[in-house]
Amino acid sequence: MLSDDARKLLESATQAYESQVREIGHYLDTRGITQGMAASFRLGYVKDPVVGHEEFRNRLAIPYDTPSGVVDIRFRSVVDDGTPKYLSRPGSQQLIYNVKAFEIDSTMIAVCEGELDTMCASTVIPAVGLPGAKGWKRFYWRAFQDYSKVFVLCDGDAAGKELGKEIAAAVDTAVVITMPDSMDVNDVYLSEGSEGLCKRMGLA
Repeated sequence: MLSDDARKLLESATQAYESQVREIGHYLDTRGITQGMAASFRLGYVKDPVVGHEEFRNRLAIPYDTPSGVVDIRFRSVVDDGTPKYLSRPGSQQLIYNVKAFEIDSTMIAVCEGELDTMCASTVIPAVGLPGAKGWKRFYWRAFQDYSKVFVLCDGDAAGKELGKEIAAAVDTAVVITMPDSMDVNDVYLSEGSEGLCKRMGLA
């Protein structure tokens, strides 16, 4: 559990990076993330890092905002410069992204592989995300047991298909939907829009 002081530091960093997010407006546009979506998910940009975040300079800041406050921030590269796509703070643990979706009154929910995918899927249905194909933990099934349908939106690759099988084995209401080869939810959203995601989930 995070201390109150740790939460305050994460909240302060989130606010600082939110104020700089317009610096990467073009990048967000290329990913289909509108200003409204960016504000809703409290996205930021690390132009001027807070103390201790210097290694995350010039990265997209993705806060893990929960009903009890920000509990983590992940940092995504916005350029293809050979560095790791994602970086996490030292000591960070893998968490479910966008847990606020569990508070939305809905009989259905989506599980995505990645934060940007989660944002895109959220234009259609309440959605949560895992930090990669290895992000599912055995006890997570409890969070989904009351949903009539749990759409598992998998990347179109071997790792994504394995993730779909893993979740389907744990959640009996899972409906596994695999994206086209070499595509993820964000790719489909960019090419087909929310309507395309709806059709793939049978919600159109």
